[in-house]
Amino acid sequence: MNDKELAKKIYDLVGGSENIDSAMYCATRLRVMVRDKSKVKIKEIENLPKVKGSFFNAGQYQIILGTGLVDKVYDEFAPLLKGSSSSGEPTTKKFSFKQSIRVFGDVFVPIIPVLVATDLFIGLRGLLTQNAVLGLFGLTTQDVPTQLLKFTQILTDTAFSFLPALVCWSTFKIFGGTPPVLGIVLGLMLVNPILHNAYDVAQHKATALVFFNFLKVTGYQGSVLPAFFTGIVASKFEKWLKKVIPDSLDLILRSFFTLLFGLVAALFVLGPIFHSVEEWVLVAVSALIEMPFGIGGFLYGCFGQLLGILGIHHILNLLEINMLAQFHWDYLNPIGTCGNIAEAGVVLAVAIKTASNKMKQIAYPLALSAALGITEPAVFGISLRLVRPFVWSMIAGGIGGFFASLFHLKATGIPGTLLT
Repeated sequence: MNDKELAKKIYDLVGGSENIDSAMYCATRLRVMVRDKSKVKIKEIENLPKVKGSFFNAGQYQIILGTGLVDKVYDEFAPLLKGSSSSGEPTTKKFSFKQSIRVFGDVFVPIIPVLVATDLFIGLRGLLTQNAVLGLFGLTTQDVPTQLLKFTQILTDTAFSFLPALVCWSTFKIFGGTPPVLGIVLGLMLVNPILHNAYDVAQHKATALVFFNFLKVTGYQGSVLPAFFTGIVASKFEKWLKKVIPDSLDLILRSFFTLLFGLVAALFVLGPIFHSVEEWVLVAVSALIEMPFGIGGFLYGCFGQLLGILGIHHILNLLEINMLAQFHWDYLNPIGTCGNIAEAGVVLAVAIKTASNKMKQIAYPLALSAALGITEPAVFGISLRLVRPFVWSMIAGGIGGFFASLFHLKATGIPGTLLT
């Protein structure tokens, strides 16, 4: 069965355009918003070739296809939607906590590949600045051309320097704002060189701009939440403007008022509020990780996998990106990676011990993908179904997280696991 045939089968078994509100995909799963769960033929879908499992989560029916396949199937699936939307603002009437966390995922998934690439650039630049590595070739850091270092600095610094622009663009687009370029410009306004970094201002390394002799305004370089909520508010305001501005004036006024309103809201209301929230969240997470005797690492390593099952793991995107943007270190990833490797280990054990050839064919590649950081197919396809392997993966992940925390391990870039 080729990709086109598989997409058509899924489309029919989900209920066709009459039962589909929208569809999108992440690194491993085709995500379909359906109107009536009872019309979805789950068992028949899971028995399709190349389908590794499926589940409902936060109002979505998610079909696990795996990396390298899901985007190809989506490309064949999207044209079948007809009147449905291939992406866009959440359409469910009830907006639960889990659905709000899913929105974080929808916003961050499009920009994480750029941050993963930046992570690789950071690693390569590190090789050029380490005498221990260069010494293997009889070189020192003085032998590396200054122009080459500046070139690599452009590669490593750009994404994080303009992170609010990426976040605001993706949020503005996800929530139905048009054109998305307005979101980019709003995000860039938050990091305009005129506005000094909020963290530098707090440390008295720079001064804030003062409006009306009492309003202090800073920039939000490296921040996520101010840009995220600015994108939401600006997109809602822009959609309202579409309804009230006459067509003859739309081209002139809609963008003008959207940018003006968005910037005022961001600098004077949303920015100060959510930058403070951002700081408190990071303080709370840091407190967990820094618990004595590795207790925090054990708890996160043990129960971190449950976040994926509950569909709220995308909140980690916010935390890890914030850590890297502000501190240039990621303390969560080394602990969370222990859970990924534990999941890979238990699924590999299943592959070795099972007598079922079909289970072996599924488990071996899923163990490999879990070892590379993409655990959902392994969890939903193997370990969670068998229960005991999942319990053992939690225990092993906790032990690994304990040692990672005890030895203060930290990462220097965005992991590929965030793509899931």
